[in-house]
Parts: sequence; structure tokens; C-alpha cells
Amino acid sequence: MAVRALRRLTERLESLQVDAARRQGWSWQAIADLLQVSRQAVHQKHGRRTRR
Repeated sequence: MAVRALRRLTERLESLQVDAARRQGWSWQAIADLLQVSRQAVHQKHGRRTRR
């Protein structure tokens, strides 16, 4: 159960940080580079939520 809680916390923190970065004008590529994933992966995971 602790591992599951930590995974949820990690996902939530990542979401908050991606949202903050996008509000500050960061590109999807810059965020992806820091997360060590592809631009497409980070956009697919977080893009719908950050569109306004």
C-alpha cells in the first residue's frame, strides 16, 4: 500500500510541476527533456489537462 501511495503522490507532484512549467511558458520539449521522456509522451499525458 505504501508503494501505491507513493506512486499517486509522484504522479500528482509531476502534474503540478508540469502545469506550473506550462504557465511559465516552458515548451513541451523542455519539460520532456527534464522528465527524460519524449515530447509526445509528456504532451499525451499532460496536454489535455493544461489546455484552457
